[in-house]
Amino acid sequence: MKALIACLALAVPLLLAQQQPTSGMGSPAKQGGAATSGEYAPVRDAQHRPITAGGFVAGAPIVFTEVAQKAGLTTFHHKMGTPEKQYILETPGSGVALLDYDNDGWLDIYLVNGSTYDAVRGKEKPPRAALFHNNHDGTFTDVTDKAGVANERWGFGVAVGDYDNDGWPDIYVSNYGKNRLYHNNHDGTFTDVAEKAGVALGGWSTGVTFGDYDGDGKLDIFVAGYVHFDIDNPPAPGSAVTQFSFCQYRGKPVMCGPRGLKGEPDHLFRNNGDGTFTDVSEKAGVSDPNGYYGFTAIFADVNGDGKPDLLVANDSTPRYVYINKGDGTFEDASYPSGIAVNENGREQASMGMAVGDYKNDGKLDLVVTNFSDDYYTLYSADGDGDFTDVSFQAGIAELTIPFLGWGAGFLDYDNDGRLDIFFANGHVYPQVDLYDWGTTWKQRPLLFRNLDGKHFQEVPANPNSGLAELNPSRGAAFGDLFNDGHIDVVMNNLDGPPSLLRNVLRNGNHWIELKLIGGSKSPRDATGSTVFLTANGARQRGDVLSGGSYISNNDPRVHFGIGSATKIDKVEIRWPSGAVDELSLPSVDRIFTITEGTKQAVEAIARTTERARGTK
Repeated sequence: MKALIACLALAVPLLLAQQQPTSGMGSPAKQGGAATSGEYAPVRDAQHRPITAGGFVAGAPIVFTEVAQKAGLTTFHHKMGTPEKQYILETPGSGVALLDYDNDGWLDIYLVNGSTYDAVRGKEKPPRAALFHNNHDGTFTDVTDKAGVANERWGFGVAVGDYDNDGWPDIYVSNYGKNRLYHNNHDGTFTDVAEKAGVALGGWSTGVTFGDYDGDGKLDIFVAGYVHFDIDNPPAPGSAVTQFSFCQYRGKPVMCGPRGLKGEPDHLFRNNGDGTFTDVSEKAGVSDPNGYYGFTAIFADVNGDGKPDLLVANDSTPRYVYINKGDGTFEDASYPSGIAVNENGREQASMGMAVGDYKNDGKLDLVVTNFSDDYYTLYSADGDGDFTDVSFQAGIAELTIPFLGWGAGFLDYDNDGRLDIFFANGHVYPQVDLYDWGTTWKQRPLLFRNLDGKHFQEVPANPNSGLAELNPSRGAAFGDLFNDGHIDVVMNNLDGPPSLLRNVLRNGNHWIELKLIGGSKSPRDATGSTVFLTANGARQRGDVLSGGSYISNNDPRVHFGIGSATKIDKVEIRWPSGAVDELSLPSVDRIFTITEGTKQAVEAIARTTERARGTK
């Protein structure tokens, strides 16, 4: 059987490459640089607007409000290439990270910026990334200059991890060109140590994730590679580096790629424990010899054996699932797991990816965002690292077909004890606004409510809510920015200011958040830990993860909505070291810090709800 699976794993990509995709109506799809499932008829709302920029429902409950300007974030303006988007380098946008860089108990925001051709050539001042300090009152202050994290390169992804176990979060930024590893100096400043550490690379890097793959208590780094791009010889239609058939979408000329272009390899860096890393990509079996177009990456234990596995969302090529064998190597289980392709055996143009236990059965499920004219894919975990595409049965597939998705997150927005799903959306071809295709350049985000652990329903967008905001969104990060127990969303929008969607839903449901601190044999920031929380007889799972969404980084604290429960029955923490702690919590609606081995919970910020402005 294993031999048969191995043969299929080699044969399927070739068959898929030769396959002419068909639309949902059965008509052949025209060639394009991104994988789709065909051409679909436009979907419009009652005002005849494309559903990607319409479908608003007056009087619907307001879950999120847009507060970026009020919070002081709109001084940041993302910029990437030219408005025309002639080349693929200009379109993927950038990520965003939520982290408590100064250890004051409040989440700060790091927004990655892009660049321009003139800036790369030294002809103009480059765009800058931005670090915003949380002022604890609903506003943020730009501290980029003091912190020294402007990047000033063509930036894409970001991930956070305490690689030297000093108790302070460090930042890895992936770029077109050399990457940066910002070491936290404990005084509000950072130092770029990427060259010294041996992780600067070059080429075009995208998704990043920290994880302790070899179980030595030190965080390693995985970096996905996207497309080999020569800025002096860009892939124009008819040029030697591309194929013209992959420079069209629905029969119209668009930028070339990613299909028809050469892919960049992926890299795994092993932490040597002395501030340096060793590239073990090939030895570990995760170097991407297929040359797929890598985007988002996540270290996560998908088969429940206590070792972090590796997931990679690839654009227009099969997705990767690498199972950790525990000997420093990984097994490529992409096809056997069921994740490489969708239920029709077809590869998708995957951008973002999130993991979470939406069924509350103790197993990590997976959701992936894809190109327009295709559906976003929800994979239900069957156990032992096997997954089933349940997108249509769960109710998220059909609605997402006109949208083009990037950031993705499992979050319990209403604190009812079940994980919901959020998608950040926006197209890559400005030309779509010129044609009657039912999709748009700027798109609204999508929020799906988990009804029963099996089915999801779209949360309607009130025209006055954050769900009605139209942007070419890319990276999205999820976390409790106001320490009020409600999950907010920050989106990094292409060529514009960011969005801060504040969660304003107040339904009386209770919550708990946990900040974990690893012991001597685990990573200090507890990345890779799994928490099981039981309340009112329901058992939930939460994981401490790095990376994910779309080349972004979420709140490192574990959040649980617990509905009407007013006490916690049990908390079980499985640490990366293999140790297991069981403890109780003294109250709800609080943020607690738990250190490995102490079996005690210490309230992180006293009276969090009352102290967060505007939440009384």
